Amino acid sequence: MTRPLTLVEKILAHHAMGEAEVAPGNMICVKVDWTMASEASWASMYKTYKKLGSPGAYRSDRIWLAADHIVDPRINHLPKPAAMIAAAEAGVKELDIKDYQPPNTTIMHTEFYRERAQPGMLIIGADSHTCSSGGLGAVAVGLGAADVVFPLVTGETFFQVPEVVKIEFIGKPNVGIGGKDIILHILGEFKRNTIAAGRAVEYCGEGLQYLSCDARFAISNMSTEFGGIAGVFVPDQQTAAFIERRNSNAHKDEALYFRPDSDAQYVETHVVNLAEIESKIALYPSPDNVVDVKDKEGMKFDGMFIGACTTAEEDLIVGALVLQQGLKNGYELAPAKKRKVTPGSIQIIAKLRSLGLLQVYSDAGFEIGVPGCSYCVGMGADQAGEGEVWLSSQNRNFKNRMGKGSIANISSAATVAASSFSMTLKDPRPLLDQIDKDYFNSIRMYWVDHQKSIMYTEPKQNFSKFTESEAYEEEASVLPKSIKSRVQIFGDDVDTDAIIPIDKCTVESEEELGKGAFAYTRPEFVPRVAQGFDIIVAGRGFGSGSSREEAPRALKACGVKAIIAKSYAYIYSRNQANYSLFGVIVEDEKFYADATEECEIEILIPERKVVLNGKQYTFKLDVIEEKLQASGGIAARWKRHGKNLFRKLQQEASASGCGSNSNTSACSTNDVTAW
Repeated sequence: MTRPLTLVEKILAHHAMGEAEVAPGNMICVKVDWTMASEASWASMYKTYKKLGSPGAYRSDRIWLAADHIVDPRINHLPKPAAMIAAAEAGVKELDIKDYQPPNTTIMHTEFYRERAQPGMLIIGADSHTCSSGGLGAVAVGLGAADVVFPLVTGETFFQVPEVVKIEFIGKPNVGIGGKDIILHILGEFKRNTIAAGRAVEYCGEGLQYLSCDARFAISNMSTEFGGIAGVFVPDQQTAAFIERRNSNAHKDEALYFRPDSDAQYVETHVVNLAEIESKIALYPSPDNVVDVKDKEGMKFDGMFIGACTTAEEDLIVGALVLQQGLKNGYELAPAKKRKVTPGSIQIIAKLRSLGLLQVYSDAGFEIGVPGCSYCVGMGADQAGEGEVWLSSQNRNFKNRMGKGSIANISSAATVAASSFSMTLKDPRPLLDQIDKDYFNSIRMYWVDHQKSIMYTEPKQNFSKFTESEAYEEEASVLPKSIKSRVQIFGDDVDTDAIIPIDKCTVESEEELGKGAFAYTRPEFVPRVAQGFDIIVAGRGFGSGSSREEAPRALKACGVKAIIAKSYAYIYSRNQANYSLFGVIVEDEKFYADATEECEIEILIPERKVVLNGKQYTFKLDVIEEKLQASGGIAARWKRHGKNLFRKLQQEASASGCGSNSNTSACSTNDVTAW
């Protein structure tokens, strides 16, 4: 290696193909270890797969497909869930998928993390919370559904090597302060789509020794809420012990333990003292609207939910022990519309039952749900009512997230449990302090002895030139010379739940999908697009949240011509390019000060300029997105290049100066020669 590398860079280097150096801003083609999907994302993936001509799977034993998002025994017979289950089962049969998890067996990320992910792997999933596996020292990245089809059939994908933010943990957390409170603290401190936006996050430091792999799971899981492409923990003895407990040697013998070089370069470094963190709550409607629980005690709630992928086995155990202490103290149950707990897998349910903790939940008034996303996606049998205020241990609390008109606040399972008696917000500390600490440590997956030894290794990158048949050819652009229209103005952090509500995603046609754009948050949006207001001007983090590719598809289907923003969420930006919806970045604050609702804007594409009120502003367009948009999207590139599409993309990026020891600015070129 020619330069010191971060952990993320080492894993990418180990998987890299071609000659491009693994350095921030460089475009690289990489081999992928696993692809993942839920039944909800598979429905779209399977359609794309069929459109590609059913090319077959690269490795049918490296596809993890779990039916979890809207499946529930109460509704699995209804048309939409039944169709999704049928598509999943058809795909399993056609592609000979070895790792299919039938309906209500496990949440997509839960058992994959517990039984499949290994340190040093590169994992791609059709869900934004794929990053959960970063807790085990893997680079795990969520992408849109169509994006995931291509590594599924080729074993390859592309990345622009991200800058990396380092977060160093020091101190020892108080008992009961787990991954959820820690990541909420981080979100409250640094806010979403700021220091981590479009970057990877590495978690390290002496404080790691106090964090179980379940706690790390929760932190990595919500790194996507932070704005990160991935959230990766430096693996250690705790990681090795977690992997070693597996029964199957096939899923622990590929572990590669990398660690960052001591002089690795990070774009930013921050220190978080775990000892200072108290129980947190993220108030509606944003996961970074975080305050200490004790500062908001007394908030009233209609419903309580403990579940979702971010709530691991350890969290469910803590929640049950808090409830147990409350019952022992004689706490009475106030009336509630709903109290529900949904463990992440049948294996976790069996563990809770064997410990007698499932009965504790029942005694405390909680309905026991079958494994699935439940209230967290608000699109299945479990939906909060309009105007209902909930406290939940899920990972997102955007508008309408738990159901149309619902109001969600998020916290740890311990806080939900402590608050569930009175149905008002309570600091769980008094009950946490009553828990038998030795008993708690004996039943959770935390190995304090750290006996499992590990050996760190270095990446092996096999640089190889592409064959003559893959020689570089410039793609002809299908983009117009200019786009001119009136605009609609949006603010910061517009999330995909707002762009296309989950219940509007499962329609049959693109026309119907387009009608659902901003259906609940701005119902006048689509009619105004039809009237000629078809350029969006937005702030930072446009498209944050869920990985749903239906967001750019809906915008394009309803007639949006272009989007101008200060920045885009990573997954959304790839989805946008894959579907050839034109989007650029303008950084000049003067532009946003001058841009008003209904003003007219012209985008001069070859000149890389936006014209407003006679003034010109330079825009940035990522070279990879440029190539995809210019060629009509990723499906069009497949038709031309087939399984070599990512190798071709790397060659084109290199020809544009994004792949040969370049920097990020070189890859967001304003050079007009490409046109």
